[in-house]
Amino acid sequence: MENVKIPVNVEEFKTQADDNLFVFVDNNTLESEKITAPRYSYWRSVLRIFFKRKSSWVMSILLIIILLMSIIYPMIHPYDEYENILLGIGNLSPSEAIAQMGFDFKWILGTGSFGNSIWYGIWASARTSILLAVICAAINMVLGVLIGAVWGYSKTLDMILNFFYNIIANVPYILLISVLVYIIGSGFGSFVFALTITGWVGIAYFFRTQVLVIRDREYNLASRCLGSPFYRVVGHNIMPYLTSVIMTILATELPSYISMEVFLSYIGIGLSAQTASLGRMISVAQNSFMIYPWSFWPPVVISSIITIVLYVLGQNLADACDPRTHL
Repeated sequence: MENVKIPVNVEEFKTQADDNLFVFVDNNTLESEKITAPRYSYWRSVLRIFFKRKSSWVMSILLIIILLMSIIYPMIHPYDEYENILLGIGNLSPSEAIAQMGFDFKWILGTGSFGNSIWYGIWASARTSILLAVICAAINMVLGVLIGAVWGYSKTLDMILNFFYNIIANVPYILLISVLVYIIGSGFGSFVFALTITGWVGIAYFFRTQVLVIRDREYNLASRCLGSPFYRVVGHNIMPYLTSVIMTILATELPSYISMEVFLSYIGIGLSAQTASLGRMISVAQNSFMIYPWSFWPPVVISSIITIVLYVLGQNLADACDPRTHL
């Protein structure tokens, strides 16, 4: 048997290792502590899952187009429902309006009963409806989530808020809004106040039940035993767990306010006549939609598209926020 030469120092061992296709590894403590896995970002993962669906891309593009048209277009072309009332061009079909007034996007959908442009009207009205939905959803969601978290965590407030909820929940929501609108007026601010004065109560009660489920889990009990304050337990342990639930509720809240505005304006207790809205356009055209369908169906179609787009995007975002979909 041949004698094997054993290296007596590191340099000689490295040279021999290179010759034998081995790599010498230093015993470096800092290098051994490094994690080779990529850094995980929750919201980056949420966006990746969200845009993985084709429906998210389609609905996002539609939402961007609707937002640009409803926000920028009325700024370039202001809408006045009564600007052409003396011209005698009421209830003209698109072809009749273009033949009489000349080709212009203003007349591409015809005119309403007051000679108003349907094309200008639907975008000015969409801006009002979207703004109303965003403001009401923001107020009700913030109040509902925060009060619901405190409600479910604090046993002291539970009895008081339960009594308050039982009173409010037994009053028909539509009746309450109608009474408030009649009392304080039908302006935009009054309508927002009527929709948000008790709109957060149902959301708070729902989150109260969600918090009750996870309030006494082991990690929350451990945090309380270690002296973590109330706001830290709620903010760091409970609320992140309910992110997907919050997005699910938001997905239903945003379209519901647009539907609510359309319905209330349709029955005549919505926004004032001075405020352009989809519900008012539908209400004005409802009596003659068989004779002049071009003044009735455009606001119906736009309100339906906005509602569907917001709902689908909200549902996709809620699914993406669920950590179980990140595996």
